[in-house]
Amino acid sequence: MHEEDYMKQPLAYIHPEAKIAPNVVIEPFVTIDKNVEIGEGTRIGSNVTILEGARIGKNCNIFPGAVISAIPQDLKFKGEETLAIIGDNTTIREFVTVNRGTKSKGQTVVGSNCLLMAYVHVAHDCIIGDHVILVNNVQVAGEVKIDDWAIVGGMSAIHQFVHIGCHTMIAGGSLVSKDVPPYVKAGREPISYAGVNSIGLRRRSFTNEQIRDIQDIYRFMFQKGLNNSQAIERIEAELPASNERDEIILFVKNSQRGIIKGYYNSENKE
Repeated sequence: MHEEDYMKQPLAYIHPEAKIAPNVVIEPFVTIDKNVEIGEGTRIGSNVTILEGARIGKNCNIFPGAVISAIPQDLKFKGEETLAIIGDNTTIREFVTVNRGTKSKGQTVVGSNCLLMAYVHVAHDCIIGDHVILVNNVQVAGEVKIDDWAIVGGMSAIHQFVHIGCHTMIAGGSLVSKDVPPYVKAGREPISYAGVNSIGLRRRSFTNEQIRDIQDIYRFMFQKGLNNSQAIERIEAELPASNERDEIILFVKNSQRGIIKGYYNSENKE
């Protein structure tokens, strides 16, 4: 930073090796460690702590009390040099914590144009896409992947290694222990399929035809009594090829934890 920038922040501690772009607003009682980079136009609220390894993009807004790039809460971590990366135009509300990575992936990533509401925790080595919303007090365990445009309701807990697909909507208070495929709504206990996220898809300019095709795919996956292999075989044989179809099939085939089940009630306990 330039000397005049220091003069504007007499109550903040900024390590002399931190790289702070022009037009960054740093409020009182902020701590910024060495090996930190912050892009232009970002605002850092009071009492924010930004530790070694943080890479924060342009035009972000980080609210008071947040802690970015603290070391992982992982006993296997041995002090290796890793990163916590925040994309451009992302808002991080009060008391959010984003831990940096371990040697597993080397970095934790939160994409651009995201909103992390108050008290969200993002653990080590998570990869969160663009336009993701994590509502108040969502707790994300290590090495979770959340794809673009996903919305996770407040008070939800996401198990380590879970993969949440793009354009999903997860109900508040969910315990997410299985992978959630793209374009769906998920909720209930245990977490299960609750339909296609048609409202969200329309807001993002998906056509009615695209939405109907997605609904047809998930009828095979969740409503015909088929296992995943049988469903994929029928989908490939009977439904037209599309980007959405191929993305859903690839997601299911690559799932490491298994995908959520269909609607769970007293007559359907599989």
